[in-house]
Amino acid sequence: MNRALGTFAVAVTVVGINMAVAQSAGLMNQKFPDVIDVQVHARSDKRFDFDATISSPYDTPQRYADAFRVMSAEGVQFGERTLFHDHANQQPFTRDLYGVAIPAGIKTVVIQARDKKHGYGGKTLHVTLPGR
Repeated sequence: MNRALGTFAVAVTVVGINMAVAQSAGLMNQKFPDVIDVQVHARSDKRFDFDATISSPYDTPQRYADAFRVMSAEGVQFGERTLFHDHANQQPFTRDLYGVAIPAGIKTVVIQARDKKHGYGGKTLHVTLPGR
């Protein structure tokens, strides 16, 4: 391999390693889990099923994403799914919440995740309910 190509390969490797370290550090500095995707399906006029994908900054068995909730933009909670174990080896992970009753006048809901140590926070998603 010529010297210029070898130097380029080393530089690309170093950049790749630095990016991986920066991403890991970002997750370690992340305080709350983020909701990164939501699929919603109408079960009836007033009941909906939710599949929420969550990215959690897991660092110990005492700290992990242990719930997510569906609420109005004003903070009225319609449903909550409790998660009873960590998902350390399943990042991000998707869990469901079925049969959430939502009043007819509500067109959009907010999905938010909770960290066992820090509580609710992080990135939320606003979802338009199908048929509304």
